[in-house]
Amino acid sequence: MLASISYPPIPIFELGPLRLSLHGLMAGVGFVVGATLMVREARRRGFDEEKIMSVLSWALIASLLGARYFTVPAHLDEGWVEALKPFGTFSIMGGFAGGIIVGGWRMRRLGIDVAAHMDMASFGLAIGTVVGRVGDMFIVEHLGSPTSLFFGYAVKPGYDLAPQHNGLECVTASAGPDGLCRVPGGEGLSGIYHHVAMYDLVGAALLLGLLYLLARRWSTIRYGTLIFVWAAWYGLQRFALDFLRNTDLPGADATAGPFTWNQWTGLAAGVLAIVAVGWIVLRKATPVVSAEVDVARGAVSPVAVG
Repeated sequence: MLASISYPPIPIFELGPLRLSLHGLMAGVGFVVGATLMVREARRRGFDEEKIMSVLSWALIASLLGARYFTVPAHLDEGWVEALKPFGTFSIMGGFAGGIIVGGWRMRRLGIDVAAHMDMASFGLAIGTVVGRVGDMFIVEHLGSPTSLFFGYAVKPGYDLAPQHNGLECVTASAGPDGLCRVPGGEGLSGIYHHVAMYDLVGAALLLGLLYLLARRWSTIRYGTLIFVWAAWYGLQRFALDFLRNTDLPGADATAGPFTWNQWTGLAAGVLAIVAVGWIVLRKATPVVSAEVDVARGAVSPVAVG
């Protein structure tokens, strides 16, 4: 039986004179893949691709700023200078928030239908998370609490983990009899941790499948449903998974009361999104998605939906 997952991290990728982190590289690839998926869906339904590219350009900048500066409250204890420096910590939740808020604003400025386009964006948000989390797995970031489960990640001597987990590293001389690093303060407990980035990847992949199932099989799905299903699932997924990251280990996420900052954000987004889905479905607040309604909402020609 597989005892645990273990592989050497790849924190830095050298390409000629460039030194790139696979974390940032895969986050960028994830945005491109997600944007491509949204554009393909828009093309299939006959919406204006040029306007969508404008929205995506604004959303890209906003997601970068959001990913960086939505983390500021969690680091104010380090001082304003440290919290506000451009190359500090980043948050996927902040990236989503920045991109969605500014993307929605840009849609309204361009006069395109927000509900229809946000629904199409939901597919890109889900697959972008899947691709981005591959980068986190490459560099071994976002490890959680210790575990004895077979799919935990085992830290071996000499492994160069992501910077936030430097305190979990060790040399051969300090390893245990099983050849693994020890949990700091864990009284000899083997250094096997929940691989939270992997869990998030699997959850996002399942979410992508659900979104496609709803879009293709739910004949009476209404505009705005998919984006709120995405927000409900992913928000509550992050709320649940971050319990594994809410630890006293070195590199653990900052907390505000009993929860991490991402947990508060995920819980708020998840609950509000569930309310929104209920309002749309039960109150029939938006029309049922169809090719004819797409045309009324800005598509250039009726294309089969579903």
